[in-house]
Amino acid sequence: MISFRPHQQECLDETAIHSKGIICATTGSGKTLVGIGDTMREFEKETPQIVVVVAPRILLANQLSSEYLEHIKNVAVLHVHSGETHHFSTTKPAEIYNWSYRAYKHQLIFTTYHSLHKIAESGIKVDTIHFDEAHNSTQRNFYIPTEHFSQHAERCYFYTATPKYSATPNKPGMNNIQVYGNIIANIDAPRMVKEGYIIPPKIVAKQVSLDSMNVFERDRNHLLESIDDSGVSKILICAKATKQIIGLMSQTDFCQEVTERGYSWMVITSKTGAIIDGKKVNREEFFETLHKWSLDDSKKFVLLHYSILSEGINVSGLEAVIFMRSMDVIGITQTIGRVVRLHHKDSARLRIGDLTPGQLGDYHKSYGLVIIPTFNSVGISTVKKIQNVVDTVFKNGEPAISITKR
Repeated sequence: MISFRPHQQECLDETAIHSKGIICATTGSGKTLVGIGDTMREFEKETPQIVVVVAPRILLANQLSSEYLEHIKNVAVLHVHSGETHHFSTTKPAEIYNWSYRAYKHQLIFTTYHSLHKIAESGIKVDTIHFDEAHNSTQRNFYIPTEHFSQHAERCYFYTATPKYSATPNKPGMNNIQVYGNIIANIDAPRMVKEGYIIPPKIVAKQVSLDSMNVFERDRNHLLESIDDSGVSKILICAKATKQIIGLMSQTDFCQEVTERGYSWMVITSKTGAIIDGKKVNREEFFETLHKWSLDDSKKFVLLHYSILSEGINVSGLEAVIFMRSMDVIGITQTIGRVVRLHHKDSARLRIGDLTPGQLGDYHKSYGLVIIPTFNSVGISTVKKIQNVVDTVFKNGEPAISITKR
C-alpha cells in the first residue's frame, strides 16, 4: 500500500475530477507516484482498462515500467519502443492490436514519444494516457499522436516541471487548452523545500578565460577549477554535445587529473555508451554502480553526460552540477533538478523525526550547487536569465515556462 504525500494526494484528487489536464510538478516532488496511484485506482474497475505511459527516452520508459510494477501486479505489460526489455515488446501496429485483443485483463503499455504513433496506428482504444516530461510532446513530429490521444483517450494527463508554450498559433504549445486542458495541479518548489522533500539550488557563475588555447583545453581547465573550488564529492557534468566529452577524454589529460584528485569518472552518452574509469560497461552495471557510489559518502566521482540524465532519470546523491556550455531554459531547469534531491542521511533523519523539514542549516546537504560558465557579457546575461528562472521556481513557486515565439 502506497502512502502518498499530501501534495500527491491533492493531484490524485484532481485526476479524479478532471479527465484531462496538466500537472506541473517540480523535480523531486514524486510525480511518478501520482501516475501510479491514478493507474491503481483505474485498475480497481471491473472492466479491463488500457493505460499508456509515455516517456521521452527508452531508458526512462524502462525506469517507469519498473516503478509502476513495484506497486501494480496481475496486469498485462507491453513495451512499444526499440529498446531492450524483458517484457513483450513491439513497434508493429498489428502486433500491438493483437496483443491487446488477447490480453483479457488490465493492460499497461510503456512507450516513447518516438513510438507513440505506433499505438495510434494500431487502433486500440486507450482509456488513460500519462505523458511524462510532457514538454517533449510539443515537438512537431510528436504532436500529431499527442493530439490524437487527447481527442480519443477517455483520460489524458500531462506531467512536467517546465511547460512549453507557443506564442504563435502555427506552433504546438501546452497553452492549447483543447489539446492539453488546463493546469489542474501545481506542485511548487518552495512548498517542497519547506516540507522537506527537496533542497534549493545555489547558482555560481564561473568566469572562463577566452585565450588562445583550444576549446577542449579550455573545457578541461574550466572543469578542473570548478571541481577544485566546489569542495564536493559527487559531481554531474553536462556537455552541450557528445564531441565535447570525446574531445575532453581523448585530447586532454582531464581523466588522469580527476583520478589523481581521488575521483572516479563515469561517462554516458548515446554515442559512447556507458564508461566507468575507462572501461565500457552495459547500462545496467552503470546505473547499479552509480546508485552504490551515490550512497557511499566516502566515494568521489564525476559523471559526464550529454542529454541522457537531464530528464526524469532517478539519480540520487549528486551534490553539484557543472555546465560545459549554457542550455535552454528547459535543459537548465531539468538539470538543476538532478542536484536538489535530499542527501540519503537527511532523508532518513526526516523520516524518523530527527530533522525538522525546511531547517536547511541542520541538513547534511543544504543546497544543490549549480556552476555555470561565463565567457563574456553574453554569458553573464545567461547567468542572470538562469537566476531569474531559479527565482521563478524556488522563490515564487511558479513553473519555468519555455515560450516558442516563432
